[in-house]
Amino acid sequence: MIKFLVIRFSSIGDIVLTTPVVRLLKQKYPDSEIHYLTKKQFSFLLENNPYVDKTIGLDQNLKTIITDLKDELYDYVIDLHNNIRTRRIKSTLKIPDFTIDKLNVKKWLLVNLKINKLPQKHIVDRYLDTLSVFDIKNDNQPLDYFIPEGDNYVFSDQYQGFKEQKYIAFVIGATYYTKQIPQELAVNIMNKSGLPFVLLGGKDDVEKSKLIEKALKIPVVNLCGAINLNQSASVIKNAKIVVTSDTGLMHIAAAFKKPIVSIWGNTVPKFGMSPYLPHSASKIIENKALKCRPCSKIGFDKCPKKHFDCMLKIDANSIAEYLKNLF
Repeated sequence: MIKFLVIRFSSIGDIVLTTPVVRLLKQKYPDSEIHYLTKKQFSFLLENNPYVDKTIGLDQNLKTIITDLKDELYDYVIDLHNNIRTRRIKSTLKIPDFTIDKLNVKKWLLVNLKINKLPQKHIVDRYLDTLSVFDIKNDNQPLDYFIPEGDNYVFSDQYQGFKEQKYIAFVIGATYYTKQIPQELAVNIMNKSGLPFVLLGGKDDVEKSKLIEKALKIPVVNLCGAINLNQSASVIKNAKIVVTSDTGLMHIAAAFKKPIVSIWGNTVPKFGMSPYLPHSASKIIENKALKCRPCSKIGFDKCPKKHFDCMLKIDANSIAEYLKNLF
């Protein structure tokens, strides 16, 4: 029996983007064991994945984890993170490994010199390149996301239209400020569309969500900070459309083949992390006129140019019209 160790430490979207790797490995080698090493706080993303036999949660004690990994007697490592810690793991295990090229130099060139040498290739396809030695081909199926039965969110009777799945999920949260859809833009899009929305975000987004909710003139259910990520995924699965920035819930929406209107701030789709195999009605919104984009491959806590025009100069009217026509 072959034993694979797949490694991707973080974050939510990045882990969801690796799901075709474990699916195709398991389909090619159904009798194999696939273990997945990730940060402990993200283990839940894979615990219901039928293609993963064991999830290993990484805490701060890497030495203990490495000792446990040695005892597993893996045959191969599929390194989809490629950093100092994964290199330490691989050098200790001393078994064949296949590692993603993160293209950091090419990303640096695009961010700092605006020279684009990146391949026109989605990150999922680059992840799958690590499996080429196993003669595994892309099955061109969506990403996977498996919601535990107990986390299927049900709207209360007072939100009848929402119970009937007649709403748009609007993701207002993101890890970095320069990826987030600003409050003013969100309010304008929703009010101008006149459609029912569900607000999604984490506990850090509660205050912002309340300000948005107060300014809205349309039906809204504010679930920011009130439900867990699996429940948010359930809300997205049942939505008619998803409006989101470049964040983890965008990739979860892609897994469910939802029409996605993705609004991009400091990051750009050229990094290869746009919605994977998107629904035909999906639309990417970005301000291509700015010379400062992209200003980071990840994000900042504030706009380094102090204007945040990549988000603030997005046309709310055109997005609202698109949503009305699509809805």
